Amino acid sequence: MTKPKNSRQPNGASSIFLGKDGRWHGYVTVGVKDDGAPDRRHVSRKTRPEVTKAVRELEKQRDSTGVRKAGQTWTVKTWLTHWVENIAAPNVGENTIDGYRVAVYHHLIPGLGGHRLEKLEPEHLERFYQKMQANGSAAGTAHQAHRTANTALNEAVRRRHLTTNPASIAKAPKVEEEEVEPYTLAEIQRLLLEAGKHRNHARWVIALALGLRQGEALGLKWDDVDFEEGVLFVRRGRLRPRYKHGCGDKCGRKPGYCPQKINTRRETKDTKTRAGKRTIGAPEQLLALLQRHKEAQDRERALARDLWVEKGYVFTSPTGEPLNPNTDHHKWKDLLKAAGVREGRLHDARHTAATVLLILGVPEAVVDRIMGWEPGKSARMRRRYQHLTGQVLQQTAAKVGGLLWGATPSASPSTSGGPAAGPSQDPAPADPTVYVARLGERRIPFLHREHADTVASQWGADHPNHAAGVEEWDRDKWEDKGRGGMRAIRERMPDRRVVHHAHAVYLPGGERLNIGRNDQWSVMAWEFEIDLYTDLPVRWHTTRRPGQEIEAQVRGTDEDAVAAAFADACAQAVDRAKAPGKYGDS
Repeated sequence: MTKPKNSRQPNGASSIFLGKDGRWHGYVTVGVKDDGAPDRRHVSRKTRPEVTKAVRELEKQRDSTGVRKAGQTWTVKTWLTHWVENIAAPNVGENTIDGYRVAVYHHLIPGLGGHRLEKLEPEHLERFYQKMQANGSAAGTAHQAHRTANTALNEAVRRRHLTTNPASIAKAPKVEEEEVEPYTLAEIQRLLLEAGKHRNHARWVIALALGLRQGEALGLKWDDVDFEEGVLFVRRGRLRPRYKHGCGDKCGRKPGYCPQKINTRRETKDTKTRAGKRTIGAPEQLLALLQRHKEAQDRERALARDLWVEKGYVFTSPTGEPLNPNTDHHKWKDLLKAAGVREGRLHDARHTAATVLLILGVPEAVVDRIMGWEPGKSARMRRRYQHLTGQVLQQTAAKVGGLLWGATPSASPSTSGGPAAGPSQDPAPADPTVYVARLGERRIPFLHREHADTVASQWGADHPNHAAGVEEWDRDKWEDKGRGGMRAIRERMPDRRVVHHAHAVYLPGGERLNIGRNDQWSVMAWEFEIDLYTDLPVRWHTTRRPGQEIEAQVRGTDEDAVAAAFADACAQAVDRAKAPGKYGDS
């Protein structure tokens, strides 16, 4: 029988034939080799149906996920080693590669390294994670191993050493993220009081007040502190040192404890993200503390003489070297213990600073700038770092209660002076005039004439024997000569609700001091510094005066709540007067 001329398969098509060895063979073109030649894969079976099925499966794999690249046969150990040292190390940060190496060399290779890479299954990974935790590893450690494996195997898929990533299918270890409890104001004050007894006092003030990351604080240099403008420039972060033996590994110790150790890592690197490079306003108290710290450092420099290494860091060792992050961590733990404050991470100070910004009502854009969060991730970071403390919840509950069951400050009923205007949300007008309500000897500036007129009318009706009126000031004049400058100009009506007060002072032994005035009294909120009054039903605190007396202060809009809180405040004041150490008082 004559063979048809067109019986030959076209170039690139799969072929099946019976070989001289009695077996059926199939060839499938799956791509092109590195040298440009067709990449033909071979399969062999005993029968034609079996080889046909194998060819169809190989074609299906080629057309969907792709076929594994021909060449070296990788094991999990050889691939992870190659990936971490030759692919990851040149392209990620120092701290990131440290984490990868721990996961690879301490966990993944000992547990999974013997598998052939293409034979690794999701079930192998899941059993491995369970075994890690059964042997004492934390869920977070197992989760970090999973993330490292997933990253490494994704790269293997991208380079066609694998067709699918088993780690992307495997169930990751479940990690319960604990809610961080930020430090309270009393705890912060105790920490700062204790920090004042040690070197680098300002280090902890920066952490708790500004929320700088550990590396950012330790990477500060004096060039980053502008005392005239009152700002700090965050430009870099301190890296953890990495040492090698300088003795040829003859001392028998770990590299970090070698007497001749050599640091193989640079001291700092640029901030983690572009948003991390930022300018932060510093409180005047912090700037004064930094100035005193600079003077103390000058004395240390003179004392160290030729041992001093000048590198310009704000926080240094007694010889000028930048602080080691590990030492800084242990100093924080010692500070917590000495101050009698509950255990916490150093990073919890950053959570505390972010929560303080939430309590103060700082706009989100400003919070993002201070904390160094990228715009695309800022909402998630605020959820993670800003915690709903009792104070925040109380303020919110009070506002909801005021809206549903009582008049809000903007809707407070007016007195005989006429109706009060509501709050104004209008931006500052182009007109440069400031309308100043003159109330006796006091002057209160407003953006809107109707607000100034209403306040002057109301106050005049309450104080018939005192002069009241409205003056028009040029804005530049008010900014130059007015009290408080532009910040004092109000965009809304002052709160006319009644605020109830309670006050007492105790001597160090706990005896009540007669200060010659009533324990409790009530005033209209706007009669004094109207911006300082709270709309909470009650708020109270105790403070230690410079003369060591303890002062109890209570105020709020609910008279009964103020009276009840006054008893609690007095009890705490007596206890604080008798046991100052319990409250972190000096």
